[in-house]
Amino acid sequence: MKKTVKKDVTTSESEQILNIAVKSLDDGKADDITVIDLQGKSSIAAYMVIASGTSQRHVASLAEQVYKKLKDAGFKSVMEGEEKADWVLIDAYDVIIHVFKPEVREFYNIEKMWSAIAEIRKVGEKQ
Repeated sequence: MKKTVKKDVTTSESEQILNIAVKSLDDGKADDITVIDLQGKSSIAAYMVIASGTSQRHVASLAEQVYKKLKDAGFKSVMEGEEKADWVLIDAYDVIIHVFKPEVREFYNIEKMWSAIAEIRKVGEKQ
């Protein structure tokens, strides 16, 4: 079992990671990009990003691009689920990114789980 040590990430680094992830997903034509603000509400992360790809290949490609762009910017992350690519999770310490096939996203409905305590916004929608 691999042990992951979380490093302290500053707010501005969290926002940089968030911006890189959202831009990469948007550039890759991800569907329904959602950001959940967990700051002060959960210790697992400051932000959670959820997006959908149109197929397993698209999900894998989106996740790989996010992972690569974070690495290129000097941020470490851990990626899981890329082999099957129904649901790929990228743990970028203070930002957790989920990329789903639409039917898998609908089944797990993570947005609903967090909606009681967190602010949820769709990327591209006015606030």
